[in-house]
Amino acid sequence: MSYLDDPRVLFAAERTLLSWNRTAVALITLGFVIERFGLFLKILHLSDIAGQRQLSFFIGLALIAFAALMSLFSVIQFRRFVKHLSDDEIPEGYMLWCGTATNMVVAVLGVLLIVYLVRGFG
Repeated sequence: MSYLDDPRVLFAAERTLLSWNRTAVALITLGFVIERFGLFLKILHLSDIAGQRQLSFFIGLALIAFAALMSLFSVIQFRRFVKHLSDDEIPEGYMLWCGTATNMVVAVLGVLLIVYLVRGFG
C-alpha cells in the first residue's frame, strides 16, 4: 500500500500500463510482418526451402500470441496495483477503465488476428 497520497503514483502506473500497450502493438506488428514474409518469398519464388512458409507462419503467430498475453497480464498487474492505492491517490472522477480497456482491446484484436491468419493459411 502506498502512503504518498499523491496522484502521480497512479499516473506513473498508468504510463507503465500504456508502455506495455505500445510494446504489445509493436510485437503484433512484427509478428504479422514475419508471418507474411514467408508468403512474400513464396510469391516471388525466392525460396525453395521446404517449410519456410510454415516456419515464418508459426513464429509470427507466436509473437502475436505473446503480445496478446502480455497485454492481458499488464491489465491484471495494473488492476492489482490500483487496488492498493488510497483514495487520495486516485483523483475524483478519474476514469481508471480507459487504460485497461485499451489494453484489453489490443489483446482481443491480437487473438482475432491469430484466428484470421489461421483460417486463411490453408
